[in-house]
Amino acid sequence: MERIDNTKSSFTEEHKYLLAKKRVEKIKGFYIHLAVYIVVNIFISAIIIYGLTNDSDGEYGFTGAITHFGTYSTWLFWGIGLFFHWLGVFGTNLFFGKDWEKRKIEKYMDDHKF
Repeated sequence: MERIDNTKSSFTEEHKYLLAKKRVEKIKGFYIHLAVYIVVNIFISAIIIYGLTNDSDGEYGFTGAITHFGTYSTWLFWGIGLFFHWLGVFGTNLFFGKDWEKRKIEKYMDDHKF
């Protein structure tokens, strides 16, 4: 009988370990995605700014190239995808937390002002 409990305990610990390892891998994947996002978008923005400022007709100066939508469009659209990746990794309960609703109900019950 003792052996069964010991096996169950080690299974639970191993299961917790695997879940924690999977969570760490997801977080690591997000941070790698964030780093690639920053490096690639800086490179793309620099190429676009360089191309706009060195255009043969001279339509854009440096400030015009900096404020051009094309310079930041990949930041914006890829950023939307990065935001959803963040939501997938860290979840939506970051804002409210796991016991937020319970704490609010208890607070309003204690206040008696509803």
